[in-house]
Amino acid sequence: CLYISCSHSCYVVLVQVMAQIALADAMELMANTMAQETVSRTADRVAQEARRDGEDELRLERFMNNKPPIFKGG
Repeated sequence: CLYISCSHSCYVVLVQVMAQIALADAMELMANTMAQETVSRTADRVAQEARRDGEDELRLERFMNNKPPIFKGG
């Protein structure tokens, strides 16, 4: 173990630096967590849109299978 002789003010500075490091680590962890949540929500939305698109395609296919009248203008 390394021991360095230090005055009271030296310990205060050391504690402040350690607190700043802990705060920076906490902020980084929070930012990473928020980014992961954003990615997760985005993936959920993309999957939901894909399901909706699939449902829309099935609905159109069923409609077209019923041979609907086709408007020819006029």
